[in-house]
Amino acid sequence: MFLREVKRQNRNGTRVSYLQLVHNDWDPAARTSRTKILYSFGRTDQVDTAAIERLIVSLSRLLDPAAALKATAGSDLSLLGSRPLGGTDVLDGLWRRLGIDTVLNRLLAKRRGSAPFERVLFGLVANRALAPSSKLAAADWISNDVHIDGLPETSDDVCYRAMDWLHDVREHLEREVFAQVANLLNLEVDLLFFDTTSTYFELEDPDTPVDRDEHGQVVAGRDGKDGQDGQDGTDDEQSAAGFRTYGKSKDSRDDLPQIVIGMAVTREGIPVRVWCWPGNTADSKLIRQVRDDMRDWTLSKIVWVADRGFSSQANRRYLRRGEHTYIIGEKLRSDSPEIKTALSRQGRYTTIGENMRVKEVKVSDTERFVICHNPEAAERDAHIRDQLVAQLDELIAGSDKLPTMKRGELRGKISTKPGLNRYLRLTPGGLLRIDKAKIKTEANLDGKYLLRCSDPHLSATDIALGYKQLLEVERGWRDMKQILDLRPVYHRLEERIRAHVMLCWLALLLIRIAETTTGQTWHHIRRDLDRLHAVTFTGPTGTFRQRTDPTKPQTDLYARLDLSLPKKIIEITPAGR
Repeated sequence: MFLREVKRQNRNGTRVSYLQLVHNDWDPAARTSRTKILYSFGRTDQVDTAAIERLIVSLSRLLDPAAALKATAGSDLSLLGSRPLGGTDVLDGLWRRLGIDTVLNRLLAKRRGSAPFERVLFGLVANRALAPSSKLAAADWISNDVHIDGLPETSDDVCYRAMDWLHDVREHLEREVFAQVANLLNLEVDLLFFDTTSTYFELEDPDTPVDRDEHGQVVAGRDGKDGQDGQDGTDDEQSAAGFRTYGKSKDSRDDLPQIVIGMAVTREGIPVRVWCWPGNTADSKLIRQVRDDMRDWTLSKIVWVADRGFSSQANRRYLRRGEHTYIIGEKLRSDSPEIKTALSRQGRYTTIGENMRVKEVKVSDTERFVICHNPEAAERDAHIRDQLVAQLDELIAGSDKLPTMKRGELRGKISTKPGLNRYLRLTPGGLLRIDKAKIKTEANLDGKYLLRCSDPHLSATDIALGYKQLLEVERGWRDMKQILDLRPVYHRLEERIRAHVMLCWLALLLIRIAETTTGQTWHHIRRDLDRLHAVTFTGPTGTFRQRTDPTKPQTDLYARLDLSLPKKIIEITPAGR
């Protein structure tokens, strides 16, 4: 099937032509092909071109965007390839809106040379958000698999040099980015929430210890072998440490060297700063650096929100220095006198939100205690307890008839399972029974948790909601490890490990802004944006790159983010250049 033009000459000497849609049919009797006219468009100079365009668009819907462009571009053009465009374009728009490109270019102006480190660093950040990989694979991804404005290609060597430079300017960049985020997004930066995590390295041996200052930074000119006690009262073991070293792992990998990473986020979950420390850094040192760094940024208050593992008296005392305060979750099943007193106090609950009730109880003159109750969580706790009790009842059924030794073996087996052992009672005669008093006590704690706060001005509601924001920090850690692939870290040098964490932080910052602005998860945003492509054609006159037409979900995402769609023709390169 093809389009045929038929020409003829009128008696007055004028020439006219007609367009016909024809199809060749094989005539088996005559053993020849005969042309059959399917449709006549009429005279060429009177053809309804708008109708033809509608027909072409209708037929193009049966093809993928790249094939449709190739089919309609003409026989002189060749399709070179198609690359995803939407994800990098949106991230680049947010990158520029926050002024990160301006900050980096201003810092680059003070450096000799003309390396495109700003574009390379953006490419590495986009790689973490869209297709996280090693820096070697990231360079190949930038050069061959995606379109990034202003960065047609790069190499792994340039990526490493850009990371080294990022490490050198990280303090200036962090301060500038924080100011831009706070101003442009109108964030409440007087209340920041901080939490830490760890990431491990599959090494046989930890790094060689070197002397470090109170912030965990290497002290120039010393190798750690002849370290001296720090001025802050720390001993040699604390002041001399390798970056990747053994410590208490939050990934349950105490057998591997690790580093400790801290992150501060706002109420909205926007990460505003990140820290790295050697893997054996104590909590007191983390508090000291965060407090000092935030004070240098002239922030009025920091609320340190933490779980029960951080509630020691020494830690709480340090957190109260200056204007800083804390909100710490307490373990209700503790034998602490303060916990028992708080639970014994009477009071009226106040309902906040849809599924939470809070009440403040008087326990201490220096600290405030708030009991929170979640009815839905209480139902879950009761259901889990019923399952455990039923399992325990099945295990000990008929145990009275067992020999003493066999009964002891069963008792030892149950003791290795804390959930079951909690409800097991041993009679004076050595028989195994379910502890009904323990079940009753536990039922009174269903759906409840206790918060300790040092701020005298926060209401009970604000304390409960503030602790709930800790979930945003924990969500940030999950995204860092699962979406941005914080681990594995393909670096050995401390400077590049720190730069790698910086890249992950910048990527998390961009995707969190996209999520809070659009109300969608990054998984769905990335899926829709990856379908917007940049298609490259070449012909006798040169090469051009053109974007595909955006779909409605893509148009809506750009509208919500207040970003302009990429130009229809992205770039043109005439032949001979």
